[in-house]
Amino acid sequence: MANHSQFGFQDASSPIMEELVEFHDHALMVALAICSLVLYLLALMLMEKLSSNTVDAQEVELIWTILPAIVLILLALPSLQILYMMDEIDEPDLTLKAIGHQWYWTYEYTDFKDLSFDSYMIPTTELPLGHFRLLEVDHRVVIPMESPIRIIVTASDVLHSWAVPTLGVKTDAIPGRLNQTSFITTRPGIFYGQCSEICGANHSYMPIVVESTPLTHFENWSSLLSS
Repeated sequence: MANHSQFGFQDASSPIMEELVEFHDHALMVALAICSLVLYLLALMLMEKLSSNTVDAQEVELIWTILPAIVLILLALPSLQILYMMDEIDEPDLTLKAIGHQWYWTYEYTDFKDLSFDSYMIPTTELPLGHFRLLEVDHRVVIPMESPIRIIVTASDVLHSWAVPTLGVKTDAIPGRLNQTSFITTRPGIFYGQCSEICGANHSYMPIVVESTPLTHFENWSSLLSS
């Protein structure tokens, strides 16, 4: 999760988030190169006297017309690739349904017969020592690591948004509509998120906690809740 005074992204825990962080760094390097070139040219124009070669030069005009197009292509191609990767859902091992309410989440494991629960934020007065305020819930979403997970997101009342930054997942929950996305966790851990759509007075009090565990631990947990 994020730390105090953190400027960058959270540590990526899914392949999609790794691609997003890499594209972010790529775009920043392109922006840095553009800013450096513009500053250099401004300083050069201020220090040097203008001449006919700099005022009227078709070669320079041709370069500064073609160069931005090349830069845009260098940014667009990896961006489109990531967009298509985020929309691709291929034979998930587990399907999870998240239903947004005011102000809690309901989770249904559709591959199991009777496995569903509500997830409420733990009030500060009842929070165990060492847990995170406004982020901990009474029932976590438990998923197997290194397994493709499909999540179907909807809402029962108003707009919500199911978002976990470290997984690179953010899907709107719309009443009467099913949105879906997928992700794979690359390591075990506990990942925190929150509703990212203003949904009322207690919008900031419906956190999301995803716990990634080995497959054997997930099977033991699911059998315990199903029984």
